[in-house]
Amino acid sequence: SIISVFSFLTIIPTSRGSIIDLNVIAKNMHYFPLCGGIIGLIVGLIALVSSIFLPQYFSSLIVLVTLAIVTGFHHIDALADFADGIMKKGDRQSKRKAMSDPYVGSAGASALIINFIGLYIAVLNFESPIKLFYALIVAEIISKYVMVMQASIGASAWSGLSSPFTVEMKKRTKVTISIIITVALIFVIEGIMGLLTLGIVIIIGLIILLISYKNFGGVSGDVFGASNEISRLSALLILSIFAM
Repeated sequence: SIISVFSFLTIIPTSRGSIIDLNVIAKNMHYFPLCGGIIGLIVGLIALVSSIFLPQYFSSLIVLVTLAIVTGFHHIDALADFADGIMKKGDRQSKRKAMSDPYVGSAGASALIINFIGLYIAVLNFESPIKLFYALIVAEIISKYVMVMQASIGASAWSGLSSPFTVEMKKRTKVTISIIITVALIFVIEGIMGLLTLGIVIIIGLIILLISYKNFGGVSGDVFGASNEISRLSALLILSIFAM
């Protein structure tokens, strides 16, 4: 189950010719934070190695490229769609149509630029490679938990890719497991500072959820993906300030 979720969140396949079943992934969504920690570990190791041999500004760029490649650019695309949707004038139907449009609009392009610049500034702001290593792990855990949190309290805007996730995450046992995994990992890695960051980013995730309800009438796969990107950026910016 964990391997399948990890494969869903990255470009790393579980086996040759494997097919991802969304229903299986949805049933195991509570493992998103754990898989986020593994993703953060991979990117963090790249950050450690590159910082030894390269200037900090170039190492930071490598970290961002690695992160985008490992996650397959999936959530980045969702961020662009989300931005196009909320900036579209009109009723919910027109906003949903703009979000599902395969072409990236000006709002989406601007969101991507801001996101990458923000990530670069955040990563560059870490003077200690080891602090960046831990921050990348924590940021991925938090960003994945925000998606779980939104699925557990939100409803799908329409019947689509998000529907299985919002249904499965209404089960209290799975919600509890995701919370325990998230809090335990973050406390061990970053302590109270990490938990404070988690609390702040959860508030940001709730704001995104409210915006999604106002514009689309609920959540969607693009809302989850956009929340992942915004939450990661927020967590890294907060942790970079603490690291100063």
